[in-house]
Amino acid sequence: MIEPGQPAPPFEVQDHLGNTLRLSDFQGHNVVLWFYPKADTPG
Repeated sequence: MIEPGQPAPPFEVQDHLGNTLRLSDFQGHNVVLWFYPKADTPG
């Protein structure tokens, strides 16, 4: 568990177009992660 105020560990995710993004790509910038289900998924 990451404690509040601690830096995020290195990670990578795919965006909605399938591009791989790494946290290190945004070093020096504020980052907000927004998770939501794809529009074509059930539920």
